[in-house]
Amino acid sequence: MLSQFLKDRIAIARSLVDELSKDYAYVSIFGRHAKGRQYVVTSKQVRAGDATSLTSSDAGFVIKVYNEDHYSEYSCDDIKGLATEDIKEALALTRSVPCVEVGVLKDEPLVKSFVREDEEVLSENEILDYLRKYKDEAMAYDQRIVEAQMVFTKREISNIFVSKNRQLDQYYTYNNGIVMIVANQDSKIQSSYDVSYGVNSKTVLEELGAKIAFNAKLAVDLLKAKTIPAGYYDVITHPSISGLIAHEAFGHGVEMDMFVKNRAKAKDYVGKRVASDLVNMHDGASATLSAASYFFDDDGVLAHDTTIIEKGILKNGISDVLSALELKTEPTGNSRRESSRRKAYTRMTNTFFLAGNDKLEDMIKSIKHGFYLCQTSNGMEDPKNWQIQCTAQYAYEIVDGKITDHIFAPVVMSGYVPDLLNSISMVSDKCEVTGSGMCGKGHKEWVYVADGGPYLKAKVKLG
Repeated sequence: MLSQFLKDRIAIARSLVDELSKDYAYVSIFGRHAKGRQYVVTSKQVRAGDATSLTSSDAGFVIKVYNEDHYSEYSCDDIKGLATEDIKEALALTRSVPCVEVGVLKDEPLVKSFVREDEEVLSENEILDYLRKYKDEAMAYDQRIVEAQMVFTKREISNIFVSKNRQLDQYYTYNNGIVMIVANQDSKIQSSYDVSYGVNSKTVLEELGAKIAFNAKLAVDLLKAKTIPAGYYDVITHPSISGLIAHEAFGHGVEMDMFVKNRAKAKDYVGKRVASDLVNMHDGASATLSAASYFFDDDGVLAHDTTIIEKGILKNGISDVLSALELKTEPTGNSRRESSRRKAYTRMTNTFFLAGNDKLEDMIKSIKHGFYLCQTSNGMEDPKNWQIQCTAQYAYEIVDGKITDHIFAPVVMSGYVPDLLNSISMVSDKCEVTGSGMCGKGHKEWVYVADGGPYLKAKVKLG
């Protein structure tokens, strides 16, 4: 349930909003209390302790006001005992950068509480027992396996949002499991990893266990991996790679605070074709359940499910409240902060391609020679020029419509975003969203995100 720390401060927040509203046309207070617990088992250690990242361990408040012709924010660890005069004095400091003049934010009436709790809580010893068992299984698989790491993280997030007309609170939990297995042969080192995720702790751990044997075999198989000759190939993307494409190709590129700064080419393509007719793409905290799913964002906007691309046409971007206000659009519930000490940016949540009508086996059969790309490694994009680079952990060669055991790693995919998306010629009827990753805005501002999609057939540059 909502943390006692925030419960005890709702009335204080209400009083501060009422007092500050005498001087400001808009006032809101966002409160955050995040707690994380992490369990780690490797061949060398067993550890249980508090997660230390700002996204998993944070308590504080952000007071936002409309200050004459612009918005100002005041961040603090606690609002208890905070004097309104101190807040006003801090907010009256001389601006160091020019501000864009905008109007007053909407403040539609709403009072509501939201809860999503762990469905099966396990004790610390029970969690560690699962992880020890999985570590032992991985280490025993093959003598070439030199390390196995099992990680389980449980997050609890409590938020309040109070304005003149709104009072919202939410409490939700989410669990992530990670397996990483390292193999070594003749000083060549390779690793494999996989994830499990969800609300139910026991289910997440059991799903993690089901991935041990596959990843142990994969780590050993990767020792014989070759390098793909550079060129253009027909490919089938695993849902994790489809998600990487969604995230990098048109995720960051449609974050509308980049529209405001004229740093995203997508700003000029809303309503225009950017992909093949088969491509449909969404983003939203309410679009599916993942580590990036919440009930309202950090500016009090309820979670959305936003259509970004529909039948190849770019329909919408995603936005925080201030970028939407300046662009005269409706906010999409994508205001997110790394912590209560950071400003809110437009950030992705669950970003994914929708399923199509094709069968995976037919997609594979349609390829004379190409590759099946698997498991996200990393990616980056240039929203201004629509260039993209994505790395898959590994790929299998496809020959005469069959996936062979010829393995390649790592595999880098690059190119011009519309070329890639317009090359999509088949979309599978099954979709999967992986809900355990994190993403930064540039090199910082880390938040939890999820991405995914169906299997895609496309033509891309590999090298």
